[in-house]
Amino acid sequence: MIRDAFSAILEMDSDLTVVGEADRAETVLRTAQRCRPDVVVLDADMTDGSAITVAADLHRHMPACRTLLIAARKSPELLRRAMKASASGLLLKDSPAGDLVNGIKVVASGEQIVDQELAIAALNARPNPLTPREVDVLVLVSAGAEPTEIAKRLDLRVGTVRNYLATIVTKLEARNRVDAIRIADESGWLLPAVDPVLPDAC
Repeated sequence: MIRDAFSAILEMDSDLTVVGEADRAETVLRTAQRCRPDVVVLDADMTDGSAITVAADLHRHMPACRTLLIAARKSPELLRRAMKASASGLLLKDSPAGDLVNGIKVVASGEQIVDQELAIAALNARPNPLTPREVDVLVLVSAGAEPTEIAKRLDLRVGTVRNYLATIVTKLEARNRVDAIRIADESGWLLPAVDPVLPDAC
């Protein structure tokens, strides 16, 4: 519904044409290679956490295509990763429709655009004290996974997972795991440290 509404808004602008849509991360690159857009607008909150990987793949396979991410929250960590993946911009979903349309035009012109509040938040954010592996563990815990499941998915021993959890709570100065999840989430650190690797397009 959100994608359809956004497409309808873009089609109302005489300078923009929606040439294609993709409903899953693994189909974005193939769709873009078929439709050859100037700009790809990506939902940064993809449920499988692969938006950054998609942006990087688009830049690698289609360097002339620009990428604009839209996110639900002000996450300095997401902004850092988006820029590292050569994304051209990051705006917030609650921005006025006109700002989103203008953002696409800015990106299409070859410039970069970042939500002003997000940029300020990134400048004031404290560094993430967690290692990439600790982030992976905490992301899975936040999704409801138990230590045994986490160990299996990350190819670790259950005891190692429990040690990671204890270290995470200590580093974040949290009361418990739930509090650690809250702190990491509010700080924008609760993102998979290693985004899923998507297959190359055929």
